[in-house]
Amino acid sequence: MSVTTTTDLVVADAAPAASRARLRFLRGGKTRTGLLILAFFVVLAVAGPWLAPYDPDAMSEQLLQPPSADHWFGTTQTGQDVLSQILVGTRGVLLVGFLAGILATVLSVLIGVSAGFLGGAADEILSMLSNIFLVIPGLPLIIIIASFVEDTGDLLIAAVIALTSWAWGARVLRAQTLSLRRRDYVEAARATGESTWRIILFEVLPNLTAVIASGFVGTVIFAVLSEITLAFIGVADISHWNWGTVLFWAQSNQALAQGAWWWFVPAGLCIALLGTALSLINFGIDEFVNPRLRTATGASRKVRMRVGFTPVARTAPAPSEDAPPETPGTPSKEPSA
Repeated sequence: MSVTTTTDLVVADAAPAASRARLRFLRGGKTRTGLLILAFFVVLAVAGPWLAPYDPDAMSEQLLQPPSADHWFGTTQTGQDVLSQILVGTRGVLLVGFLAGILATVLSVLIGVSAGFLGGAADEILSMLSNIFLVIPGLPLIIIIASFVEDTGDLLIAAVIALTSWAWGARVLRAQTLSLRRRDYVEAARATGESTWRIILFEVLPNLTAVIASGFVGTVIFAVLSEITLAFIGVADISHWNWGTVLFWAQSNQALAQGAWWWFVPAGLCIALLGTALSLINFGIDEFVNPRLRTATGASRKVRMRVGFTPVARTAPAPSEDAPPETPGTPSKEPSA
């Protein structure tokens, strides 16, 4: 009776412990802050066109006006509302970032994990493919494609960014898979007759989740910055609003020379906040994975310097002739420091 009760208590305590382990990632302050900022921009991306007070393309007679009650972020040189342009342009930035991140992550997982686990000729071919795409520059390729394609939309830019940014993640996953494929639990699964795809799916991939998540966040940051850069230099379609398009028109109309800081500062702050949110999430993933960077509560471990920590060997002085002989088993006395 007592054994059954003890077993029930252990099983009852195992479920809360497992849930606490799964939620440990959300305990860090960096992770929560990054997720809150990212959730704010996701809401703007979904509801931005409905929250915009004006049509971003509509012109008015209030030319180059500073922020006011009617126009919270001021107006452009043609009387367009800057706040409406920021709200409408948020969707394009996040769409390109997350779509490129998902496509690049899928390619890196398929090629990197397959190359590391299969080995042999498959590893050689897939590694050579990764090396080829690793040296292909993304921005020049998009510029070349934009010169031949009339409509350089968000989907095309996301596809090109994904095709040119998956190789580095694939090499990292290949190296991690090479270290995992000879582990005891993988060999045990192989000895029991499990199929290759099942071993990869249920034994290898769960141990690569943190690496995959970190690579996804890094690809999203790169895709967002690339999309904004292409719009700022005029390569992307400037008829589609995003934060880079706002900066493009501000730079083309010399907003800085005219003192119209409200034209480019909001877009710059949005770029900085989104990059900070994604970086904080990436730091949170790193702290969750690396035991040296976290404590039992999931917070960062603070290292304090200790003075005099290095041990110093002291040599006992030679006994004098008048000193009585030491009795066996009696500890010798050292001079005090």
